[in-house]
Amino acid sequence: MARAWRAGLLLVPLALGWCWWRWPRPTPADPVHLAPQSVVLEGRIQRPPRRVASGACSAVLQLEGAHQGRSQLWFRQCPKQLDPGWRLRVAGTLRQPKPPLHPVLGDRAAQLARQGIFSTLAVQRYELLERQTQPLWQWRQQLAGRLQASAGPRHGALLSALVMGRAMAPLPDAITNSFRAAGLSHALAASGFHLSVLLGVVLALTRRAPRLLRVISGAAALGLFVLLAGPMPSVLRAVLMGAIALLIRESGERARPLGLLLVSLLALLLWQPAWLLDLGFQFSAVATAGLVLTAPRLQQQLPAALAVPIAACLWTLPLQLLHFGVLPLYAVPANLLAAPLLTLLTTGAMAAALAAQLVPPLLPVITALLQWPAELLLLLVQGAAALPLAQLALGQPPLVLVLLLSLGLMPWLLGCSGPWRRWGAGLVLISCLWQGQRLIADELLELPVGKGNLVLLRHGGRGALVSRDAGPRSCSQAQRLRQALGLPRLDWVVLLDPVPADDFGCWQKLSSQLQVLPCGELSSPGLVFRSQVQVPGEALLQLGRRCYCLRQQGVSANMGALAACGQCPTTKGGPPKPASSAAARFSGAKNGRPCGTRCVTALSAAAARASVAAPRP
Repeated sequence: MARAWRAGLLLVPLALGWCWWRWPRPTPADPVHLAPQSVVLEGRIQRPPRRVASGACSAVLQLEGAHQGRSQLWFRQCPKQLDPGWRLRVAGTLRQPKPPLHPVLGDRAAQLARQGIFSTLAVQRYELLERQTQPLWQWRQQLAGRLQASAGPRHGALLSALVMGRAMAPLPDAITNSFRAAGLSHALAASGFHLSVLLGVVLALTRRAPRLLRVISGAAALGLFVLLAGPMPSVLRAVLMGAIALLIRESGERARPLGLLLVSLLALLLWQPAWLLDLGFQFSAVATAGLVLTAPRLQQQLPAALAVPIAACLWTLPLQLLHFGVLPLYAVPANLLAAPLLTLLTTGAMAAALAAQLVPPLLPVITALLQWPAELLLLLVQGAAALPLAQLALGQPPLVLVLLLSLGLMPWLLGCSGPWRRWGAGLVLISCLWQGQRLIADELLELPVGKGNLVLLRHGGRGALVSRDAGPRSCSQAQRLRQALGLPRLDWVVLLDPVPADDFGCWQKLSSQLQVLPCGELSSPGLVFRSQVQVPGEALLQLGRRCYCLRQQGVSANMGALAACGQCPTTKGGPPKPASSAAARFSGAKNGRPCGTRCVTALSAAAARASVAAPRP
């Protein structure tokens, strides 16, 4: 025993040193050392562009020539076609990725660094040097085109996403959001779910065959999945985890599933230590642990179709809360109802992909048989997403609280009994009460976004927002911040900047009470915005019993700067009442002073000039 302890103590520093050496860091030839300045880079597109709502897109450039490494490209207007393998010369401003505005918004710079990307280039002009598409990407693109031509744009895109991911055939945003709200977003990404379906079908067909033939058939299924989904890091991780599950399954009773799983995960982390902080690896690891450790116990009392999604949902629940702060309330029933359809469609889509390549005349027959199941799945997903509280906003808890919740769930997930379950129930109760207290606490957050600051107030489980910038990026950050703080909807939103007509939809998703350049007062219980007519350029914010002075430079608390704002008034509270016009809601009747041009001009001279033509909801 003492020798084993000494060996373990010796291996720990060696493993830590190995992980430090393997951790991604910029090389001397990486262009990040030139930031910030204008540069010209050459290289090949490594991944398909990722588009955003504003028409911009980002892509990853594998550098060639004097510079080595990878850099992220940002196109203000996304090119019509930009395939992996194309060689470009790009010119623009090179910068380091921006740090996160707030911890709950995620650290994009750290995510890129774990992928070996340490710089971003705002592309001003580019030149196509070589149009040589990667052969595998071109084959997958042609395959997706055949599926859409045979099954139609709507169902064909769904079938393509089930076998190759939605990057090959983008679905409408409404369908993608419905899958996310129903807890079925994993169905549209090349993930372990599709691999488990493929492995399940292959192993079911070879269940009476010798063990060696089953292993060979499973390995062939893994190779087919890599070809269809593409050799992306997330796909390779899913294949590795699938291979681990296959070995555990076929190793017989002599194997120890938990020990084999831990050894396999340790080997993967020694190969790529940065995967420890990757969301895909974390979800794949805990989902595999649930299928190996909890699903067999649940199958003794429940059908396998119900035990598997329950085990996966329970094991991934802490990660879901830690990273997203949202719980798909109907995820288990939606997965249970959709599992037969997804299994049928995924298997059929893979069969259609093989038929399109090997026996093209069979493709129309297979896609015709899949039309009704595909439409039924879409109806099921849209119906589940339309239910009340489809996405329960619980807020992102701190890491300590998530660890406490995980420890409380372990006795139930591992089948422990007696006092262990009582201790676990106590830890779960403590973590729920802790998070509940955090959700009802008063909080004010101020973030520099776009042209000005964004101020979010939270009181008693409700929230309100004041933003000096009304651009799409500010609205997107506000949406993410609202979700991360566990606010299902905001009482009111105040914009101190003119809003283009096409931007109202984004802001109105935050609150039905939206005002642009208001005068007077807008209030709900504990949350008040009041324009300061006496002090130009200022407004008063009330959060509970505390007041803040909103100035052009930011927010000042009532510890010194409040003297210019006056004393914090007492409000009766009550929900915000709808009014027939903005003038009726912001009439300034409480202080006896009507709101006029002076108030609007005090907030922002430039905004006042545009407020005459700006529409008001």
